Amino acid sequence: MEEPDLESRREIYGLVEENPGTHFRHLLEQLDYAQGTLQYNLRQLIDDGLVESSDDGKYTRYYPAGEFSESDQIVMNALRRKYSRHIIAHLLADGPLTTSDLSDRLEKSNSTISWHLSKLTDADLVTKERDGVAVYYTLTDSERARYLYTIHRQSFTDRLVDRLLGLWESY
Repeated sequence: MEEPDLESRREIYGLVEENPGTHFRHLLEQLDYAQGTLQYNLRQLIDDGLVESSDDGKYTRYYPAGEFSESDQIVMNALRRKYSRHIIAHLLADGPLTTSDLSDRLEKSNSTISWHLSKLTDADLVTKERDGVAVYYTLTDSERARYLYTIHRQSFTDRLVDRLLGLWESY
C-alpha cells in the first residue's frame, strides 16, 4: 500500500501538470485536502524539484519543474488572469488596440483595463506606442502567447478567447 503523502503528492502534481500556472486556492478547491496538508505536500514537491513556483504579484502559481521557462511562466501567469487573458486575446486577434478599444470590447471601465495593461506592460508582455493622443498596445511576443494559450486551452475553459482565436471548432 502506498504511503498517504506520496499518494497526495501524485494527485497534487497531476493537477499542477494539467493546469500549469494554477494557484493555491484553485488547488484547494479541486482537492479534498486541509490547507495545511496541501501546503506541506506542495512544499515537498518544490523541495524535491518536481514543482516550481512563480509569483505573479497576486498569487503564487505552480508549474511542473523544468517544463516552462521563466518567460513562459510570465505569459502563463497573465493567461491565468481572466481579464489579462481577454486583453491578450483581443490584441492577438485585432491588435494593436487602445485602452478605449479594449474597454468597449470587454465592457469594463477604462481604469480597469488600464490597470491590467500596466501589469502586462510591467511584465514586458505588452508594449505601448503613442500616435498623437492615442496610445496603442501590442503584444511583445504574440506567437508565444498564441502557442501557450493553444497548447493549454483545455485548462482555461474560456470560449470567448477560443472564438477570438478561431479555436471554437476544436470542441
